[in-house]
Amino acid sequence: MPTGVAIRDPRRQLFEAAERVLLRAGPAALTSRAVTDEAGVAKGVLHRHFADFDAFLADYLIDCARRVAERDGRLRARAGQGDLADNLAEVLTEFFGSVAQHVLVLVTFRDGLRARLRAAGVPGLPVLTEGTRMVAGYLAAERALGRLPAELDTDLKTLMLVGSAQLAFAERGDGPLTVGEVRRFVADALGLA
Repeated sequence: MPTGVAIRDPRRQLFEAAERVLLRAGPAALTSRAVTDEAGVAKGVLHRHFADFDAFLADYLIDCARRVAERDGRLRARAGQGDLADNLAEVLTEFFGSVAQHVLVLVTFRDGLRARLRAAGVPGLPVLTEGTRMVAGYLAAERALGRLPAELDTDLKTLMLVGSAQLAFAERGDGPLTVGEVRRFVADALGLA
């Protein structure tokens, strides 16, 4: 990119580039050079807006977590509508087809990133924490509407669903799971037909 050319929203441009790199090539390929090359900007642009690459990754994951939290309200609004297993399968497929499947690796293997997230007061694993909260809220809403048994332990079922999806998406080498494949284990876990 030529020097002196204004970039409209450099943070957003860099975050979107990081997401493309992460989804295409995985966490090992996510470097500052890969992000700036993907964004079509000079490497200095990243360092002008972030103290270092771990600071960039922390802000990126916080932004991803915010977007998941926004999805939470949309999913809860679907409570009582449509097929419960279909609703969850769609959300889990979309969620784990995103950066969520890579967060554990990123946070586990980057000490500086973990330190930045803790310093920012981010609990647990960003994105995965919000995704878990989203599923738990939806299950609780469906239980309150009587579409799930009153005695159903929604917290336990949430952990089963999120853990199963995480493992299933991580093991899949020939492409992401389909909504139908995810629906099968959602229906089994919840005892739905």
